[in-house]
Amino acid sequence: MTKKRKGVKNHENPLEQNGEELPTKVNDLVKSEETPPDDPSQQMSQKWKNLTVRTIWTFVMIFGFFAILALGHIGVILLVIGIQTMVYNEVIAIAHVPSKEKKLPWFKQLNWYFLFSTYYFLYGESIMYYFKEVVLVDAVLLPFAVHHRFISFVFYCIGFVFFVASLKKSHYKFQFSQFAWTHMTLLLVVGQSHFIINNIIEGLIWFVLPVSLVICNDIFAYICGFFWGRTPLIKLSPKKTWEGFVGALICTIIFGFFWSSLLRRWDYMICPAQDLTTTAFSGKLTCEPNPVFIPQRYDLNPWLIGLFRRFFKESRSIWIAPLQWHVLVMACFASLIAPFGGFFASGVKRAFKIKDFGHSIPGHGGITDRMDCQFLMGFFSYVYYQSFIKMTSLSVGTVLHTIINSLKPQDQIELFNRLNQYLISQGLLEEKEITI
Repeated sequence: MTKKRKGVKNHENPLEQNGEELPTKVNDLVKSEETPPDDPSQQMSQKWKNLTVRTIWTFVMIFGFFAILALGHIGVILLVIGIQTMVYNEVIAIAHVPSKEKKLPWFKQLNWYFLFSTYYFLYGESIMYYFKEVVLVDAVLLPFAVHHRFISFVFYCIGFVFFVASLKKSHYKFQFSQFAWTHMTLLLVVGQSHFIINNIIEGLIWFVLPVSLVICNDIFAYICGFFWGRTPLIKLSPKKTWEGFVGALICTIIFGFFWSSLLRRWDYMICPAQDLTTTAFSGKLTCEPNPVFIPQRYDLNPWLIGLFRRFFKESRSIWIAPLQWHVLVMACFASLIAPFGGFFASGVKRAFKIKDFGHSIPGHGGITDRMDCQFLMGFFSYVYYQSFIKMTSLSVGTVLHTIINSLKPQDQIELFNRLNQYLISQGLLEEKEITI
């Protein structure tokens, strides 16, 4: 037992209960932040050491990312699911220590139950939207597809009933606050990750490009702030500077313009998921490219022709894909808005008096510390793509969904017979007695 200091109230440190300091890693981080080294040379040495460790692990993560990218859509989807599960675990763990002290029943189990029931609802919605032609013709999967939302609601109600049944006298306020914390985490982490997975199915480029923009912005914000940072940007993140913020914006725009030009050239990047077993090493993935990937000619003004002549060969026009203009908007969002996801996470850490969400990535903290901006960026990319880029077209799955839900069995049989006759008359099918 540690003695209370005179004049200091016990409730001033949320990491202490009944005068006893909790043996958590969180408390060690608080202590280390309160006692930085006083020697300027020691501070600079530590700064360079942190930069070295951070740089090494940045390259490890980048190479690991490209390795998983080569595994295809399913590999990247599993990566996102794994990351969001780890992030959920780190955020929920903040409240787990007090719950153990209070000996609350089913606290941890309910958190994981709500996570997996949310997985069932969101990913079931994605599967039915993108793969209707597979799900709706399978006798086993069809009932789950037709009644998916009702089944999801039943799962949630089971968790809700267990939560109410687990309420413990004298801990109601704490339990309800944790119930709200769990739902907020599900909304901000799992809900936004759901849209990232939808981006992957639409084409790997809609996942790689937003992720790359955030990574680029984060790297150059750190570099520009490290060498030229002088003016603090926001109190929630004292290490962030205006110099790093503006320098990262410029570098991200330039990077995005040329990086998108490179990515659009690969069918593996731009084609939607047709078969989740496709990888970079399997058969070639082909599709009709979206017009946004096709370069268009732009005639240069006379003064631009003279400027280009100084640095490049003489040219009166340039070819730029519409994607590269869209990326300018995405780069601005990644630089100006997405960082506020990081500031939000910083506010959470300050509220709970912790330095990092975890220690899983040396030099970077926990998974949450690296993904805090990615969730918001992924959500924006999905909304922007659906609003300004995606081509609307009628798919086989959409037609099947309409037939199954709108036509009676007799009408479905008649449609089949008429379609069969049409295909035979067009020479697309051999004439056989398959009329029902």
